[in-house]
Amino acid sequence: MDLWPWLSAALLLLLLLVQLSRSAKFYAKISLYCALCVGVSIVASVICLLRHGGRTVENMRIISWLLRSFKYIYGLRFEIQGREKLEVDRPCVIISNHQSILDMMGLMETLPKRCVQIAKRELLFWGPVGLVMYLGGVFFINRQRSSTAVTVMAEVGERMVRENLKVWIYPEGTRNSNGDLLPFKKGAFYLAVQAQVPIIPVVYSSYSSFYNLETKLFTSGTIKVEVLDAVPTTGLTTADIPKLVDTCHQNMRSTFFHVSKMPQENRASGVSRALPAQ
Repeated sequence: MDLWPWLSAALLLLLLLVQLSRSAKFYAKISLYCALCVGVSIVASVICLLRHGGRTVENMRIISWLLRSFKYIYGLRFEIQGREKLEVDRPCVIISNHQSILDMMGLMETLPKRCVQIAKRELLFWGPVGLVMYLGGVFFINRQRSSTAVTVMAEVGERMVRENLKVWIYPEGTRNSNGDLLPFKKGAFYLAVQAQVPIIPVVYSSYSSFYNLETKLFTSGTIKVEVLDAVPTTGLTTADIPKLVDTCHQNMRSTFFHVSKMPQENRASGVSRALPAQ
């Protein structure tokens, strides 16, 4: 039996559903996004191995160059203010808000030289995606075992100073699409104080005008990014961390509402929910 007529009919039906159904469009774009991540990870892994032979922060330049092409496929534009603040030639901790799986595009668009991320250990086992993250120098933390996480963070602090690295962390700890910022976890701030390096906050505007998981909205749009002034930690101790967390959270929150053009009282009250971390 010839399968081509049935395959053609199925393809036409899928195209029709994508045209007619908002949900179908949404899931088609998400599926394409995941497929692109896997495909680009394979290509990037091969290039990284051929170019540098293994795990090094220099591979992040290759990875970010390839991943930045995603914005053209999805019709996204990034308007970045204060990018030069990230180009300092010294180690620092960079913190930013965390909204959805699309954050990876924003991260790669803004990523400075010699910058690596901290990610949960489970991502290491995500096939090509985990491999390319490993080759890019990403630090993996087992969040289920606090003693292991503390050990890894101590190692990160030593390496970032010794190797002149910038470390990018999402202090909310989980994806959050509720139109506000979640309270910050203290790991990034302990790291900065321990290493006596500055903290540079980066704020991305809300995606709600073009991306919404609950309403299945996924169109083109513009993301505004604002890099705030560095917050020094020289001379600070662990006793100063609560105030440091509060200062950074307030500054980033007010900037988030400003770049998103939202009133500060426009916080979510259960409209959307926080999503599991990537």
